[in-house]
Amino acid sequence: MKRVVLVRPSGPRNVGMIARIAANFGPCEIALVAPERPSLLVHPEFEQMSHGVANVKERCRVFATLPDALAECTSSIGFTARVHGRRTRVDWREVQEEISMRANDKAQRIALVFGNETTGLTAQESTQLGVLVHIATSAEHTSLNLAIAVGVVLSDLFADRGAKKFERGAKALSGEGREYLKANLKHVLAEKIARTPSARRDILASIDRVFSRAPLEDRDARAWHLMLRALGSELTPKDLGLDLGEKRARRKAAVSAAKEKAHRGGRSR
Repeated sequence: MKRVVLVRPSGPRNVGMIARIAANFGPCEIALVAPERPSLLVHPEFEQMSHGVANVKERCRVFATLPDALAECTSSIGFTARVHGRRTRVDWREVQEEISMRANDKAQRIALVFGNETTGLTAQESTQLGVLVHIATSAEHTSLNLAIAVGVVLSDLFADRGAKKFERGAKALSGEGREYLKANLKHVLAEKIARTPSARRDILASIDRVFSRAPLEDRDARAWHLMLRALGSELTPKDLGLDLGEKRARRKAAVSAAKEKAHRGGRSR
């Protein structure tokens, strides 16, 4: 499953076009993170550019923060034309085939993250993403319109054929599970074991760098939590300020409400 994440979008035309592109090359979810215009989804230009897409507003979910939009995702790819510190960017053409297999696997939810039309992704936003990618263009004009960039990526990922299957028993780690693992690692390795401030900083940076980007499965997280427990950690997500149970409860309630609505609709016909 693909999720297009638009961070701080400002243009209703761009978002409307992206909603239409997502319908062309779906299945695809759309997540808007802190849109700059609260009225974006009811703007006439959004409606004009998304014309013909059924239930278009319901397809767009709005999130307050980027971590919220990534919580249900198993991995993330950030698209940026800029270099962010020492982060390495890879050419989209080099990773397209691998990401295509993952994006079309029902066991995974891949976040395709695009920044604001004017400023792109910030350095702080890029640190939360697994891989940074750039889309190659000609030297004549190197700037891509946001909707066109999304269209290029979704078109490249579109596949009617069956996706490659994971090995039996493998399940990709969710975004919220990844955040719990990172918080637990930081608590034990940086707060309890590190002996100097510089060691603590290095450990924190390494955990963010490695565990934000690596492809992880549930069994990987279980193994790490067992190791942390052996080092004395008995922390739960709630102890670390992560309300994972509450998030799951909200999702279950939303799914249940949708099923009930569909059931009522079926009875009324």
